[in-house]
Amino acid sequence: MEPLSQRFTVAVVQAAPVAFDRERTLGKVHVLAGEAARRGARLVLFPEAFVSAYPRGLDFGAIVGARSDEGREDFRRYWESSVDIPGPAMDALGGDARANAIYLVVGVVERDGGTLYCSVVFFAPDGTYLGKHRKIMPTASERLIWGFGDGSTMPVFETPLGKIGAVICWENYLPLMRAAMYAKGVEIYCAPTADPRDSWIASMRHIAVEGRCFVLSSNQFNRRSDFPADYRSPFGDDPKTVVTRGGSCIVDPFGNFLAGPDMEGEAILIADIDRAQIIRGKFDLDVVGHYARPDIFQLHVDERPKQPVTLHDAHGTAEASRPGTRTGMQPRASPGDAHDGFTGVSHVSQFA
Repeated sequence: MEPLSQRFTVAVVQAAPVAFDRERTLGKVHVLAGEAARRGARLVLFPEAFVSAYPRGLDFGAIVGARSDEGREDFRRYWESSVDIPGPAMDALGGDARANAIYLVVGVVERDGGTLYCSVVFFAPDGTYLGKHRKIMPTASERLIWGFGDGSTMPVFETPLGKIGAVICWENYLPLMRAAMYAKGVEIYCAPTADPRDSWIASMRHIAVEGRCFVLSSNQFNRRSDFPADYRSPFGDDPKTVVTRGGSCIVDPFGNFLAGPDMEGEAILIADIDRAQIIRGKFDLDVVGHYARPDIFQLHVDERPKQPVTLHDAHGTAEASRPGTRTGMQPRASPGDAHDGFTGVSHVSQFA
């Protein structure tokens, strides 16, 4: 791996996907990633569920004790617009990373069998797929449409830009998950989100200070016109109505804004990173080092993959059956596996 870069440029994309249209949304990623790279960015972050929709306001026809036919059709359309890992959409994103020589971090809706996951995927500048993080705690009615990730997809990747990881939206309100990321040494803390509130922005500043890391938060800015005409939501039919107002930002390890927060429209936020600020900050606050009390507080993290079914053959050999795979097929490689010299930092056992 090439030597660590002390100074480099990052970009946060604030934009609207073409909701429920995977191919056109991938086209927007292609254009926006290229623009960010032309402005000097070596790492580019896209929002939560960018490919291809965060379905704000859609109830999927569900009430306690009943689901409607219309809601089932909404879910089918959402499933159709999601991405397979691996699959053609991943090939396209890897191509964008390679064409622009950037680290590309993108929020996607991943499908695995009949289940959808809110995931973040990571690509290296040569187009290599590094791995993914599946959201471990969907919030409120998100749990109707997204499954729960397990502890096996919480990677922090060691790269020439430093250690890069992602925590999605309200996962950032899980103190123990933040602790696990700090224990892995995260330096570029990506926080794709769908939360446009002022309280979210305050949280991004808090996390940057607490972890003494650079926080990149990317949110969508979209209007009613960015959704299909038949989209059943509480936002009415005025195409100019703002559905998500953005609020993307980049924060340094002392809680200072380097870019944003932006609530004006679609934008690409650019900032220069000085990694020396991380060590300057840890002089007086290292929550997994000299500012810890392991004699009082400890955290144990289980990163083993969890499968609902384990099949045993005639010889008693066990093989986990992953969702979306058939009996006898080999399980997919663990998303935290190392690829071409990029190491997934994992297997955290304790945090104090």
